[in-house]
Amino acid sequence: MVKIADRIEVDPNVHHGKPVIAGTRVPVHMILGLLGDSVSFEDILRDYYDSIAKEDILACIRYANSLVEEEEVYAVGSVDARDGG
Repeated sequence: MVKIADRIEVDPNVHHGKPVIAGTRVPVHMILGLLGDSVSFEDILRDYYDSIAKEDILACIRYANSLVEEEEVYAVGSVDARDGG
C-alpha cells in the first residue's frame, strides 16, 4: 500500500487501486458520496462504517479538496446555459 495523503492510501489489490481510508477497505468516494447525499458524520459512523473515525471522514474531505485545488480546467468552445449547453 502507498500512503497518498493523511489517512488515505492506495493498493492495486484493494478496490482496483482506488483511494481508501488507511487500514480499511472503505473507498474515499463512498464517504464523499454519502456526504454529498447529506448523510451526517454521525450517521456515516453509526449506520455505514463503524470501523472508521470522524478524522477519517475529514481526511476524505481534505483529500478531495487537494485534488480540486490542484485541478486545471480548460474551457473549450462556448457554452450557453440558456440553451442547455
